Amino acid sequence: MAANTKTSRKVARYAVPVAVAGVAAATVAMVPAFANAGGPDLPRMTAQQLIEKVAASDVEQLSGTAKISTDLGLPKIASGLLGGGGVTGGSANPEDKVAQLANGTHTLRVAADGEDRQKLTFLDGKDEYSLIHNGDDVWGYDSKSNEVFHEKASPSDQRAGKGKEHKTGDRMNASPQKLAEEILAAAGPTTDVSVGETAQVAGRDAYQLVLKPKQAGSTVGSVQIAVDAKNGVPLRVQLLSAQGGKPIVDAGFTKVDFAKPSADTFAFTPPKGAKVTEGVDGHGKGDKDGAFKALESFPGLDGLAGGPGGKGDVKVLGEGWATIARIDSGAGKSLKDLENDKNAPKEAKQFLDSLGDKVNGSFGEGRVMSTRLFNVLVTHDGKVYAGAVTKDTLVKAADANK
Repeated sequence: MAANTKTSRKVARYAVPVAVAGVAAATVAMVPAFANAGGPDLPRMTAQQLIEKVAASDVEQLSGTAKISTDLGLPKIASGLLGGGGVTGGSANPEDKVAQLANGTHTLRVAADGEDRQKLTFLDGKDEYSLIHNGDDVWGYDSKSNEVFHEKASPSDQRAGKGKEHKTGDRMNASPQKLAEEILAAAGPTTDVSVGETAQVAGRDAYQLVLKPKQAGSTVGSVQIAVDAKNGVPLRVQLLSAQGGKPIVDAGFTKVDFAKPSADTFAFTPPKGAKVTEGVDGHGKGDKDGAFKALESFPGLDGLAGGPGGKGDVKVLGEGWATIARIDSGAGKSLKDLENDKNAPKEAKQFLDSLGDKVNGSFGEGRVMSTRLFNVLVTHDGKVYAGAVTKDTLVKAADANK
């Protein structure tokens, strides 16, 4: 039973790339395409067979080096807010590091030994930021600031984990074929799944699973997942723009070894003199105000965001790759009020300028912030439409839901 539970958890982990870019509902239509001879000469494999191979993989131990490159085409002011430079410096809390990974290129060392031991180390010149999971402990360490973040699983977390195991155990009899169907189901009926050209990643032969939107209006051209031809482990994920150019996101191994890492890889003791911050149980969970906090951080924009108190309402429009989030901020101040406010701080004006094009429709007027992946429409009455869709698709959604 325990071994089967472990297998299901691995499948869930490997299913994550398949659900990328919001394609996480219903069933999938598979294109009967085969790997071609564009890379290593490998036996032909259908998409169904390739996903079965991922599902059947029993690899839990590895170490290596990976690189993550992200090119969202962010406006200059937004790029500055995300850091644009290295990951090190400041707080060691992992939540404070995530946004910095959404911009630029980062190199990291990776190690894993089952579900209870993982380590990621982001390299930033002579400095490093490490995130370590060892049993019940999670550590974050920033060598530049000499700060440490520590969080320990609470009794309630441990009880919740046991409950999740029992729930997973109900599905232990699933075959690799059945598990593959569930992964495909996560992609949605709006997706074509096929096998692309073979490739070499980190010196290993790989097949490439290709997911493409069927719907018009998505900014995503395709998602390509390189799968190790020998053991079924995903080695690289690339998110490609519908407009072409280099990948929006390119995350993959440059070197990988599937031997068991040494136990001391996951050991950590705070350095002498380091500032240690203990995490708070439940921190960041269920925070309904979270969607507005970034906007509220700009001087003068707290009124536009509706201010503290979570008065906003979020509604999901559409499905699959064309999913749009409609956020009604419940704000007492409109975008037009802010544009005409002579006393508004310059930071607020700079933010509005970064939003880009002014647009019109039956919904009224608004402004659109465009990136290569996500577009955001802010209407003059304080509503926000956001998704991995084109500007025209957002305007149509605003017109239909005014």
